[in-house]
Amino acid sequence: MSSFLTPIEQPASLAMREIYARNQEKFGKIMTGVKVFIARMPIAFFDFYTTVSVLDRELELPVDIVLLLRQYVAQLNVCEFCIDTSRYAAILAEMDVAKFDDLADYGCSPLFTDQEVAALDYASALTINKHVDQEVFDELARHFSEREICEIVHVVATEHLYNISNLGLNIHSDMFCRLPSVKK
Repeated sequence: MSSFLTPIEQPASLAMREIYARNQEKFGKIMTGVKVFIARMPIAFFDFYTTVSVLDRELELPVDIVLLLRQYVAQLNVCEFCIDTSRYAAILAEMDVAKFDDLADYGCSPLFTDQEVAALDYASALTINKHVDQEVFDELARHFSEREICEIVHVVATEHLYNISNLGLNIHSDMFCRLPSVKK
């Protein structure tokens, strides 16, 4: 399935050509989102997305929880591009991707810690209901500091930004890795 807008293969601006070159060097190809969305937007939008990635490196949350949250929100939103890229990031981080394959059953799976379950319950409520009950928040607060809770909100919110940007333009997986079989 192709994106709604035709990917721009040869950008006009020098700045965008540099972004393409860096993307090619880092990933071995230019990501579809760059060719479809970023290429049509002012460079400030690329800078914004880059800033989100830089901010993620400032998080106190463990990287594996950040990646699980991104993967889970992407799965809930059915964003194939983000499912693929977060799994790719987990592989690069040498994380056990078996958890990614078992996310649909995280509440009863022995693979997940109580801390991870609390974070995923919170992300689920925020993503699906756009509302978090006090009990869900209280359980999250048992496992995370106030800063970490704010970081979880940041991760869920920015993942939604990525997901909606891709879904709105029908951008699918770039096949950085095999897409997991998401259990329904």
